[in-house]
Order: sequence, then structure tokens, then C-alpha cells
Amino acid sequence: MFSGGTDTSTVPIEWALVELLANPEKMALLQNELAEVVGNAKLVDISDIPNLPYLTAVVKETMRMHLVVPLVLSHKLMQSCELFGYEILADTQVFVNVWAISHDPCVWDNPSEFLPRRFLEMSQASVHGPKNYVLSFLLFIDTNFLSHGLLFASFLINMYYVIFIARFQCQLEVS
Repeated sequence: MFSGGTDTSTVPIEWALVELLANPEKMALLQNELAEVVGNAKLVDISDIPNLPYLTAVVKETMRMHLVVPLVLSHKLMQSCELFGYEILADTQVFVNVWAISHDPCVWDNPSEFLPRRFLEMSQASVHGPKNYVLSFLLFIDTNFLSHGLLFASFLINMYYVIFIARFQCQLEVS
């Protein structure tokens, strides 16, 4: 039970560090946000997280680009339906390719770029705007996974980012 959530916590942490080291300007934005909201003397606690929108955007962008689980667990159709001209019969097992959705240029502008600001812009824009951002929420919401484990993983990821970014100055070595 305890090892089941290990990858879902460590993989996003590792990828976020890779992306932030490869994009020092985004690392600086996160460090500045932490300095403004939390300060340098205080240790971060869970009550600070809602006041760190760029941190939340970095977490979501990391999870969008580097999915821990690229396919959502199978679902069985309760009734037949038609999708893009194809008839799908009742009792068919369906897998959702979340990786394809998270990298689809019809849903995301520049899907291969690490752009945390897209989540800041989304929160300010209407979900019925020019892009169908409603689909983007599929990346983060699956009723099968809304559990205490997901809440703990989210807490762990946010706190690790905050502690690491606030306490260490890292950069890639130029060779």
C-alpha cells in the first residue's frame, strides 16, 4: 500500500526539477514567488500553498507533460454510443489516452514546451473560451483516483518543490 504511491510522487518531482533546471527563468519566477509570499526566514507550511499560484501552475504543467500514468484505467461502456463516426458497443472496455490529450496541439498551445503560465491564464479565462480547456481537466480529475492518497501525493509534491526551491540555488553546468 505504501509503495503504490511512490512513483506518483517521485516522478513529478524529478521531472519538475529537470524542467526548472532547463528553464532557469521559470525557476527564478518560482523562487521570487516563494520569497514574496513566504519570505526567507520562515519555513513553508501547508497554509502557504494556496497563496503560491505559480507553484501550482508548475506542478500542473509538470503533470501535463510527464504523466505518471499515460492511460486512464479502463472503463466499460454501459450503453452503445457513436464517437467520431464509429459505433462503440455496450460493454466495450475503453482506455483514455491521457498522454495524447496532454500533448494535443488542438487542446494546448505549444504542447512540447514547459509553460506553467498556461495554467495561470486558464484560471483567469472562461473554460468555454477559444480552446476547449474543459478537456484539460481530464488530466487531473478521475473519480477512481480522488482519494486520500492523491491528496497526500499532491501535498508531498508541493511541499518538496517549495522546500527544495526555497533552500537551494541550482543550475545546470555549462560544458
